[in-house]
Amino acid sequence: MMALLPGLARPVVLVAGILAAVANAHAACPSELAVYGDSQSGAEIDFTPTGTSATVTNRFRLVLDNNVVLNGIVMWTQDVSRPNGALMYKCPEGDVTGEELAACTLWNGVVYTSDDKGNIGLLPAEGVEAPKTLILPDLGPALRQSRAYGGSGFSKVPSDVFAMKGCQE
Repeated sequence: MMALLPGLARPVVLVAGILAAVANAHAACPSELAVYGDSQSGAEIDFTPTGTSATVTNRFRLVLDNNVVLNGIVMWTQDVSRPNGALMYKCPEGDVTGEELAACTLWNGVVYTSDDKGNIGLLPAEGVEAPKTLILPDLGPALRQSRAYGGSGFSKVPSDVFAMKGCQE
């Protein structure tokens, strides 16, 4: 019986190597490629790399029903360090005034995260593992009051909590 063990060792090592390769293929997703979903409305948040921006630490879009897309950015505040997010809808292109930007901003606030244990944190900048859950306080109520809601806009209001669905390639 002991003579059979050396022959069995090779398949066990091979299987272990395959499992390690599969585990590496499902390695942590960087925050700039994370995709989140809201189970209440089916809305989705897709992060994209910021490129060379000196002030924007995260860039994302919120896709709602009826093909309504809100563009989002996150910039860390300087006074009390917080990731301040903003969602905008149909903003003018090019140089815009503060008044024009305020008119097209539907939500802004701190973007919080949560892990599997329920620990609350702040949205990290790019280049780190994406958090499991995003919390955008008062997103739902703000969007329900926005000009993008109803009529030819979106009809399903998302909650304030989005769970990680996957990672873009």
